Amino acid sequence: MTMTATQFMNGPVEHAGPVPATLVEALNPYWLAPVLAHVSGGKGIASVETLEVIRTVATKVRFAVRFEGEQATHQFCIKGLLDVDEGTARGGPTCVLEADFYNRLAPVLDLRVPPCVATVVDRKGQQAVTVMRDLIAQGASFCSALDPFTADDALASLTQLARLHARADLLADWIAPRAAQLARMTYVTPEVLQDLLDGPRGEGILPEVRNAARLVSAMRALAERDAARPQFLLHGDAHAGNLYRTLEGMGLIDWQLLQRGGWALDVAYHLNAVLPVDVAEAEERWLLGEYLGVMRGHGCTMPDPEEAWAQYREAVVYGYYLWAITRRVDPPIIETFVGRLGRAVMRHDSFALLGV
Repeated sequence: MTMTATQFMNGPVEHAGPVPATLVEALNPYWLAPVLAHVSGGKGIASVETLEVIRTVATKVRFAVRFEGEQATHQFCIKGLLDVDEGTARGGPTCVLEADFYNRLAPVLDLRVPPCVATVVDRKGQQAVTVMRDLIAQGASFCSALDPFTADDALASLTQLARLHARADLLADWIAPRAAQLARMTYVTPEVLQDLLDGPRGEGILPEVRNAARLVSAMRALAERDAARPQFLLHGDAHAGNLYRTLEGMGLIDWQLLQRGGWALDVAYHLNAVLPVDVAEAEERWLLGEYLGVMRGHGCTMPDPEEAWAQYREAVVYGYYLWAITRRVDPPIIETFVGRLGRAVMRHDSFALLGV
């Protein structure tokens, strides 16, 4: 196998070469050996042991490697679109985006993220896999998507998001405004979206908020307003399932929706995804104030409390729309997030604020 390698800013090694399409290919010692050559000192791989396979949209595999001439094993996690159908494989550009995050941004961010050792990127074919150290082997625990956060938990995760948001100086052309892309997308038509909202995910949400045409109009209005506001570096998908805990604090994973946009897109989505509805209602304004204070401590210019509150109330639409169109995730997760975020849209009268 022929690969060329590049290293950005003392970060992981990026390999330009064939990207495996199956789990068997990804754990083949002959494929792995050059990917991990800078870790092994150029040694071959004597054995590969699969420890855990987690299949969501992308596949994450924890595995242990023993290099030739060594007794000890090294534990890693590889993430990519492995053993997926053709429709899911079209999401390859998001894997390239995640690889670019680890290659170009993670090494210079004051942010708790998994230690990435290598990426393999096929830019022409728009596919990539990312190889990280195994956080579980290092004592970390991953949150479940449906873990109910307390207000203190949310404050800890908001503090991590603020460290990301404060680095708008790192924005580059390859980091796109995802809200605008979502507003323009056509692969989920209003008719399909209405069918989804009329199903179990829409239970308990008022008919006017379950209205697909109105939701699409609200997303477009939000994207237009957001584009005119100061742009920040955003995670884009910071629900509890994309967080982990260590003795030092919380960390962030899953950078496939890395984007630029207004700070409120991340904050409103995050709080209303991780907090049960009653906790969000009671604590969100206090948490927003704490977040604004942290951002000002990072030297960022932020809006006054009333303007920030208005932007937050509008931005709830982003997370609601994101989960309303989601199909390739377990139904209980979709239904919980659509329920939490839909109720936030109801509580904040977000559609009316956006003029739809």
